[in-house]
Amino acid sequence: MTKYIFVTGGVTSSLGKGIIAASLAKLLQARGYSATIQKFDPYINVDPGTLNPYEHGECYVTDDGAETDLDLGHYERFLNTPTSQANNVTTGRVYQYVINREREGAFLGKTVQVIPHITDEIKRRIRLLGNENKYDVVITELGGTVGDIESLPYIEAVRQLKWELGNENCLVVHLTLIPYLKAAKELKTKPTQHSVKMLSENGVHPDIIVCRTEEPLYNDLKKKIALFCNVRPEAVIEARDADTIYGVPIEMMVEKLDIIALKLLELPLGNEPELIKWKEFLTKLRYPKTKVTVGLIGKYVELQDAYKSILESLIHAGAVNECKVEVRNIHSEYLTPENAAEKLQNLDAVLVAPGFGSRGIEGKIDAIRYAREENIPFFGICLGMQMAAVEFARNVLGHKDAHSTEMNADTQHPVIHLMDEQKDILHKGGTMRLGAYECTLDPASRMAGIYGKTLIQERHRHRYEFNNDYLDAFEKSGMLPVGKNPSSGLVEVIELTGHPFFIGTQFHPEYKSTVENPHPLFVAFVKAAKQRQETKKEEANYEKNLSHN
Repeated sequence: MTKYIFVTGGVTSSLGKGIIAASLAKLLQARGYSATIQKFDPYINVDPGTLNPYEHGECYVTDDGAETDLDLGHYERFLNTPTSQANNVTTGRVYQYVINREREGAFLGKTVQVIPHITDEIKRRIRLLGNENKYDVVITELGGTVGDIESLPYIEAVRQLKWELGNENCLVVHLTLIPYLKAAKELKTKPTQHSVKMLSENGVHPDIIVCRTEEPLYNDLKKKIALFCNVRPEAVIEARDADTIYGVPIEMMVEKLDIIALKLLELPLGNEPELIKWKEFLTKLRYPKTKVTVGLIGKYVELQDAYKSILESLIHAGAVNECKVEVRNIHSEYLTPENAAEKLQNLDAVLVAPGFGSRGIEGKIDAIRYAREENIPFFGICLGMQMAAVEFARNVLGHKDAHSTEMNADTQHPVIHLMDEQKDILHKGGTMRLGAYECTLDPASRMAGIYGKTLIQERHRHRYEFNNDYLDAFEKSGMLPVGKNPSSGLVEVIELTGHPFFIGTQFHPEYKSTVENPHPLFVAFVKAAKQRQETKKEEANYEKNLSHN
C-alpha cells in the first residue's frame, strides 16, 4: 500500500515547504523507495498559467503540458524524475470539477457542500498518484499556512485520510518558524506552539515538526517543543538556514528526518543514503575554480522567483564547469541604445529571458544587438529567441519596423507572428502551445554538437512563432534555423554563424535541468562565458606585454 506524507506550514509563508518535501523525497529515493511529490495550492485560479510572475513566481511547465506551481521545478530538480498534471492541484481545479459534475447530475439531487463533496475530491486527487501503484510514498505539500481560510478544506481532507488509512499509512510533517530575538538573545518557541495548536484544533496533529531557524536548537529547547507540541523529542527537526537549497537534503539526513519518517510509517530503513553524485555536485558548487558574470535581461528581475528555473539551471551548469555563475539582473525596461554598452560591457555572457507583453521589449532588443555586435555569448529563451529574430531583421536585413505581432499587430515585417492554431482561441487559460514537443536539429549545427544527437524533445509555452516567410532571407544572411519541429515545420532554434555563441530557442530548456542531469545547453552557454573571459584576459596580457616592450 502506498504511504502518504503531508507537509504543512505554520507561522509564515516562504519557509521552504517545497524544499523540505523535496529533500525528504530525495532521501527516501536514496534508500531505495520510489517517491513523488504533489503540490496543493489554495488559490481559486485553475492553474498559475494566467498569473503575473509578480503574483506567484514563474509558471513551471511539465512534459504533459501542465502549467504548474514553481515548486514542481524543485521536485524535478531534486528527484530527477518528471512530474505531471496530477502533481499540481488548485482549489479552482477542485471546485471546477465538482461544479461540472453537479451540472451533469452526478450527485443525485443532493446539496453539494464543502464536506463531503469538496473534501472527497481533494482526497481523490491526493490518492491519484498512489493508485497508479508506481510509488511507495506520495508526499503532498499543502500551500499556504495553517489558519488560512482557504486552506481549511485541505486540512480537513488530511484529517479524514488519516482516519481512513490509519496513522501507520499517513504522516504529517509540520514546518514552522523558531524566531531568534537578537535583543534578548533567545530562540522563541511560542509561534510554533500556537501553530501546532491551531493545526490540532482542526483535527490534525503533526507527527514531525521541522523548525526553520537561524540559530542551532539546543537539546532543552527541542525537548520543550516536543513536550508542548506533543511529539517525540527525536521528531523535532532542526532546519537551519543553508548556504544553498541543495545542501538541505544532507542537513535533513544528519537530522535523521528520513529515518523518523520511515519508522512512523512502519517501513524498513532500506539502504543507507550515499548521495555520491549529489555530494560531488555540492563540492563543485561550494568550491568553484573560476567565476563568470552573466547578465539576465528581463522585466521581472525584482522578483527572483520569476526566473527560478533559469537561475537554478545556471547553478547546475556552473558546477559542471567548476565555475561560479554570478547573475547580474538587468531590467530591460531601462536599457537603451545609449546605455547598453555601459551596462553590458563587463559581462561574460548575456541571457535574454522569456516573458509576455510589450513592456521592456526594446531594451531586450538593444541587449541582443550589443551581444551580437560585440561577440558576447548570447542565449535567448522563448521571447528572447523571438526578439533575436526581430533584432536581426531590423539591423541586418534592414527591415526597420520588423516586430512581433504580439507587440505591433500592424508591422509591415511580422518576423514573429501568431501561430495558426492560436488565431481562433478566445480563452487564455491553458491554451498556449504547452508541454514537450520534438525538435530535429541540423547535424552540422552547434546545437547538435551540444546535445550529441539530432532529435531532441523540449518543453514549450508560447503562442507566437517565427514566420517562415522570412526563412530564406535569414539563412542567406547567416541566421540559421537549425532546429525545427518535424511535424509542423515550426522553427525551434536559431543560430548565428561566425559568432562565438549565439543561440535562441523557442522552447524552455530550463525546465529540464536537474542536479544529476544539468541541461547541456546551459552547460555549453556557461562554458562559452568562461572562454570569453579567458580570451579577454589573454588579450589584456598581450596588450600589457606590448606596452612594456
